[in-house]
Amino acid sequence: MPLASILLRTFAASAAFVAATAQIGSSSAQPVDGATSAYTQAPDKGCKVIARTKVDGDDYSSTRVCKGYKDLLVTKGDTDLRSAVSVGRTAKAAQNEPAALQTFGAFNAPADTVEWRLDKSGKPFAIIQRWSIADNEDVGKDDRPKSKYFLIVTRIAPGATCHVAYIDSQANGQGANSVARKAADDLAAGFDCKKGKITIAGKPGRATKLALSAD
Repeated sequence: MPLASILLRTFAASAAFVAATAQIGSSSAQPVDGATSAYTQAPDKGCKVIARTKVDGDDYSSTRVCKGYKDLLVTKGDTDLRSAVSVGRTAKAAQNEPAALQTFGAFNAPADTVEWRLDKSGKPFAIIQRWSIADNEDVGKDDRPKSKYFLIVTRIAPGATCHVAYIDSQANGQGANSVARKAADDLAAGFDCKKGKITIAGKPGRATKLALSAD
């Protein structure tokens, strides 16, 4: 089977897994008090391409590694206009995390800014990133699907870096970032990537509905 087909099937299976492991509600974890934020940037042009697959001469999939907070790295995998973001001390470690395969059925992409939630000692325990996801049922004048926006809270821990919560940007308005920070602080530390359920924090909306769809 061609590598491109394997990559697409892997991402499709990951999208189905995200849909199957999400719920509206909360997950038992270890709340973090007194958390603060730090910010880094992970633009495509500012990151190093460490893997690339071409189909008919065009990029079909790629993996980039970007500088994160202090000694941590951020990896961004893109396959057929679908992305997955992970964190680790090395690119290999990041790519072995559950988050490296967590994506969505519809076309999607993360924003460049990465917000790091730090505990009182300054150790990062989660990241928050804004994502866009294509709404195939809402097509613009250019015949392209419009994008909807949401925030993803991802736990950071060796062997346990994974999605914890989704926050719909439009449904929660100007308070979306605050909802995301609270979700990170309340849910990320101690979250079980294998058994835990992804939480829809705050008010659900169209973007979070799309995120939970495997199609």
